[in-house]
Amino acid sequence: MAAALVKGQNGPLNVNDVVISVQIAAPADLSALLVTEHGKVRSDADFVFFNQPNGPGVKLQPGAPGQPAALVISLAAVPADIEQIRAVVTLDEPGSNFGGIAPAVARVADTGGNTLFEYRIEGLQAESIVIALEVYRRQGSWKVRAVGQGYAGGFGALVTDHGVQVSESQSAAPAAAPAPQYAPAAGFPPPPPNPQFAPTGGYPPPAPAEFSPTVGYPTADPNEGYSAPGAYPPQGPGYPPQPQGPGYPPPPQGYPQQGYPPPPGYGSGPGQSPAPAADRDLPNNHAVSLVKGQRINLRKEGGAALTYVKMGLGWDPVKRGGMFGNRAPDVDLDASVVMFAGASPVDVVYYGSLASKDGSVRHQGDNLTGEGDGDDEVILVDLTRLPAQVTTLVFIVTSYKGHTFEQLANAFCRLVDGTNNAELARFTLPGGANFTAMAMAKVYRPNGSQEWKLEAIGEGFQAKHPGEAVPQLGRFLKI
Repeated sequence: MAAALVKGQNGPLNVNDVVISVQIAAPADLSALLVTEHGKVRSDADFVFFNQPNGPGVKLQPGAPGQPAALVISLAAVPADIEQIRAVVTLDEPGSNFGGIAPAVARVADTGGNTLFEYRIEGLQAESIVIALEVYRRQGSWKVRAVGQGYAGGFGALVTDHGVQVSESQSAAPAAAPAPQYAPAAGFPPPPPNPQFAPTGGYPPPAPAEFSPTVGYPTADPNEGYSAPGAYPPQGPGYPPQPQGPGYPPPPQGYPQQGYPPPPGYGSGPGQSPAPAADRDLPNNHAVSLVKGQRINLRKEGGAALTYVKMGLGWDPVKRGGMFGNRAPDVDLDASVVMFAGASPVDVVYYGSLASKDGSVRHQGDNLTGEGDGDDEVILVDLTRLPAQVTTLVFIVTSYKGHTFEQLANAFCRLVDGTNNAELARFTLPGGANFTAMAMAKVYRPNGSQEWKLEAIGEGFQAKHPGEAVPQLGRFLKI
């Protein structure tokens, strides 16, 4: 029968090889850090994870269906100067935490599948990373201890504190900033249920800030007392690490600023704004590359007004490089269009409602990954069928799982002539925005005019669903 461990308790390992697995109700990864008596790895080879599945005496093997990979430890093959093997569980979804799911269960078994120890990891709240177990040497034998120590600072910080060399470009993508919670606008459906969150108030609550782990933790063995102070996290000069490198700190609000390069479309000197110019017509023989805030008339040179247009939106998830591998985050973006009569929203077209009530706007379907070339999602607009009271269409992109635009590349929107599929205008967004939603562009007719215009917006805000976004779009309606 398996022995049940509580936090801090330990037990002997009387076998040559053990398998550590975890049963958890959320997407997660299991990894291992092999550390010396000083709590540090000897080199990056002592870090075993999804992109480096083999280390000295330790390897990853497929886990149970729907569960993380398991760690197989050949105790006799562990180098003599390795004192501890720390098993780390990391939640995959940005903004998720152990307090929002059922307690995970870590198991230690022999290679025949017989469970030796079980540890139910309880007491965690805001943490998204936990050092679950450690296998360690004690007086010439091997033992296992239930640790259950949450870790603040992100996965990159954890491995860096253990001596793994990680450059800024290699570190795991930062967790999304918690999005403010907004009630859905009247008349709009609530977001679909998300099994990762308890349905409180119709929307998942933002994750509270993580807390730093306490110095040392009690053990159940009276002969061992407390773990070494500062073991989690290791302390020393330069901890916590500070961001470094060109461009840090970031420029103050009001970009561009002195000393920072202006974006395309600005004047040649730092800090200059673009000179005002009259809205122009679309050229007949090529597409226009728009800059933020630029407006164009939805008519061709010569005066022919557009009648049927497509708004294509696209993006690519940023792939992790170097030590953390080339696995891209599981980003789920959704393109939507909100229809306004003056300042009042009258309809929204998105993946859960693919056509407007009047049939003038149609969404061609949801793309969950952003993979592939070209448009990821397309919204069709028949300008001739839009109701007379509709004055503005705001095209937005929201991140259902809370990934920020820092984790995306090549985000763009483009206007296409629906009659011949010719690209008319394109607006490409700069990367690095710490927002979960983006107002990409708007199509509008000012002051009761029947002539439609397009404006590139490119402004970020916090929302995971159109229902959360609608109350924040009023600032984009001003002409």
